Parts: sequence; structure tokens; C-alpha cells
Amino acid sequence: MSKLGYDDTPLLPGEQWQVHDFRRPQPRVVAPGKECCQPPADAVILFDGSNLSGWTGRDGDAAWKVENGYMEVVPRTGNISTRERFGDCQLHLEFACPTEIKGESQGRGNSGVFMMGLYEIQVLDGYDNPTYADGITASVYGEYPPLVNSCRPPGEWQTYEIIWTAPRFSGVDLVSPAYLTLLHNGVLVHNHVELMGPTGHRNVYPYQAHAPTGPLMLQDHGDLVRFRNIWYRPIGTYDQE
Repeated sequence: MSKLGYDDTPLLPGEQWQVHDFRRPQPRVVAPGKECCQPPADAVILFDGSNLSGWTGRDGDAAWKVENGYMEVVPRTGNISTRERFGDCQLHLEFACPTEIKGESQGRGNSGVFMMGLYEIQVLDGYDNPTYADGITASVYGEYPPLVNSCRPPGEWQTYEIIWTAPRFSGVDLVSPAYLTLLHNGVLVHNHVELMGPTGHRNVYPYQAHAPTGPLMLQDHGDLVRFRNIWYRPIGTYDQE
């Protein structure tokens, strides 16, 4: 890795920047206000703080820790995914990075929220923690930095409010891409951005046809990140598989 990113990765389609480009401008910092969001009456609860019965892990049942109303990553147990599958939705979740600061850049409070198991919204302790712009907290990992950095200090609970439009396929052909609107701690950081494809490290990944619904996946990146109050509301209609 060069400086806070890379200079030997592919050029992003339609952009002047490479993937994880260390020259890409950092989002300006905006201090968020205080906010709390409870699920509405028609929400589908994905995690209520009591157990992980609605989730699966690498080897079957999800192996993360549950206590005091939150789940916490257990390093090296693997990512966990919802049994529930969904497409277009409003998704709410809250996360907290460890209070004790260890590491820097991508090695500090790292996890990820994967829509449909494929499209990552980065979770990171991005408070006073420089890293490559398309890998900071609330970035569409490897594609788009957030409009601003609205991180709270490590240990504090933060919110993602996500409006997700799933990609559409006709056979193997892409009909329309995925779109994302995201509020981080109540601050708009992505406004109906068009995803370039599934996300990943150090490369550009093209769309490949997949089912119209998919799971929410949370990443085990080796850090003790916590999550709570996870729910979604379906938007419109979509075909179930």
C-alpha cells in the first residue's frame, strides 16, 4: 500500500481515480447531531438484541457474541448473513467500533455491511483516522467515498439509514444497476449513486446476474465491532425466489 492507498490499481469506470487511489480527496468532516431511530410498525426485525436465530455463519449457526442488546464480531469465526432475503428496501442498523484504539487506516474498527451479500458499505473507525477515500466509513467500498465524513468517536453508537434499489437482470444481461442512498448519523453521504458492480479490494468487479433478493451480510474483519437495532422495510414489489 502506498501512503494512504494505492497507485497500481485499475481506473474506475467513468472516473479519474483508481481503486483506493491515495490521491483521491478526503471527504470533509461534518460533526453529526444526536439521533435515535426505533423501527416503524411495518418493519421486519433482523436483530432485536436477544439472539442470532435469524442469522447464519460460515459453519452453520452464527458464532458471534450477543450481550446487552448488541452482537459483537468474534474474530476468525467468519461473516454472518441473514436468513431473510430481500431486494429493494429501507434498511436501518447501528454499529460501534471499539473504544480502545488499535491500529490505523484499514486496521482500525473494520467491518462491512454487504447488501445482498455482494455490495459493501464500509464500516470503519473513521474518526480522525486517515485512509484511502473510497475505504473510509460509509464509502461504497472501492467505488465511492461518502460526500462527507460524519463519524462519531470510537465507542459511540452510529447509524446507517440505507435506501437500496437492487440491480435488475434479464437472463445474464444487466437491465439496471444497483442504486444507493445513505444517511450516516443522519447526514446524507450518498444520494442515489449508481453502483459500478459488486465491491471488492484493489479491483473493479463487473455485474454478474444473480437472484432478485439476497441476504444482508456483516463482515468479520478481525475487529470487535458491535451491531444492534437492525431492521428493514421492503420498498415496492419484487419477485421472490
